[in-house]
Amino acid sequence: MSLLGIDVGTTGCKVIAFREDGDILAQAYGEYPLIHPQPGQSELDARVVWDNIADGIRAVATQTKSDPIEAISVASQGEAVTPISATGEILANAITTFDARTSGMCEELMQFISPLEVMQITGMPPSDIHTLPKLLWMQRNQPDMYRQVWKFLGFEDFVYFKLGLPPVVDYSLAARTMAFDIITKSWSEKMLGLADVDAVLLPDTAPSGTIIGEVGAKVADSLGLPKGVVGVTGGHDQPCGALGAGIIRSGEVMDATGTVECIAPAFTEPVINQQMIDGNFACYPHVVDGLYVTLGFVSSGGVVLRWYRDTLAQAEVAQAAAAGRDVYDVLLEEMPDSPATAMLLPHFTGSGTPHLDLESKGAIVGLTLSTTKGELVKAILEGISYEIKQNLTMLQDAGVVINEIRAIGGGAKSEKWLQLKADMFGKKVIALDISEGVCLGTAILSGTAIGKYHSIETAVDQLVTPRETYYPREEFTQRYDEKLKVYEQIYPVLRTLNYEL
Repeated sequence: MSLLGIDVGTTGCKVIAFREDGDILAQAYGEYPLIHPQPGQSELDARVVWDNIADGIRAVATQTKSDPIEAISVASQGEAVTPISATGEILANAITTFDARTSGMCEELMQFISPLEVMQITGMPPSDIHTLPKLLWMQRNQPDMYRQVWKFLGFEDFVYFKLGLPPVVDYSLAARTMAFDIITKSWSEKMLGLADVDAVLLPDTAPSGTIIGEVGAKVADSLGLPKGVVGVTGGHDQPCGALGAGIIRSGEVMDATGTVECIAPAFTEPVINQQMIDGNFACYPHVVDGLYVTLGFVSSGGVVLRWYRDTLAQAEVAQAAAAGRDVYDVLLEEMPDSPATAMLLPHFTGSGTPHLDLESKGAIVGLTLSTTKGELVKAILEGISYEIKQNLTMLQDAGVVINEIRAIGGGAKSEKWLQLKADMFGKKVIALDISEGVCLGTAILSGTAIGKYHSIETAVDQLVTPRETYYPREEFTQRYDEKLKVYEQIYPVLRTLNYEL
């Protein structure tokens, strides 16, 4: 038997079949374009998204006939919403997370409620990115379409709907709407009332890991799936990735390093206060029952190192090619062990949390004629890590317990970067051999739901294996604590200049 995980991202989808022991049997990937009807607007055609998912399912299903798929679970990007008619027609493109058309919608809602009250209900700091402001915009600007809507669906529940299942959304993805009560685990009458949205227009909700039914026979046949495949609720992609990294206890933190670097701490009680709002930190249900998560991120993570590779490291690229080595291994071996003298602000695509300043720019400060390439590379990794350190510190000050970091993604392959993080964070950093954490998280949810694993905990113990542990070196931790005080001054000092640029 096998477990099928689907990860619906902003520009592409992954479809992966796992064996019960966690090995990947087959996988497929499909890309789809973001549509920009006007500057600042960002949409997805849900038909094209589904076509890519369906093609991926067919491709994977043909390769798993000897280990037939038994269950499907979906992880999805948050906030995006597709309007569906009673006949199943897609009425308009999905408005994605960072779409500027909703600017000002949240401000209207906030005339009748305080930011703290919004977070106490929904776990979300008020923001135009969430689904509720998108629904308000549709009411105002697409009234004829709005009147035809049967359901507004996120991409998790949309996939189940296309599979012939009831369109059920799990608690973690429902929370990203800013319309879900994270305490009562139900749609919030108060929040929906502020936007005059009827709860009947939203899908049913259920905990992650809930069996919602069998894939329809006609759909199964068209996708090459065996009969009797069940759909199991998954979740928002980041909490699913956290589960895939083994984040199942309070105090554990996922650190996923890719183009964007994202952290996801887990904790047992909701942490809701003004400090969380000030840091733009959400607090919402984990896909693991009894836990909550928050997110912090650096919008320009590993992509800055790629920029350095493509712009300033042609010699190292040639050297790596000649030696048959990974160019990043060549770049990182030039780094000094001690903290760099130069500092880099990695806001190449704006800042992430806590500032969420899309106009901020990258900067390198402290350059001298003695600055080496190795020190520049070190400054890049330190700059990204300083940003995460700021997030960790603010979260701890707000009341989030942080004991250990579990590292996944491309950055988790570098021993030097992992040791740097342990030193800077002052926390144990555990490297994991997890290449597809989001889909693995969905497989754990579906496998547990159908009884292949006794519990989430036993599944994680079986499937998530630590590769190596890095411990902080006290001398370096103290030096980084001192240098952080300098780093924290760079963004405020350059903010006005960056706006002028």
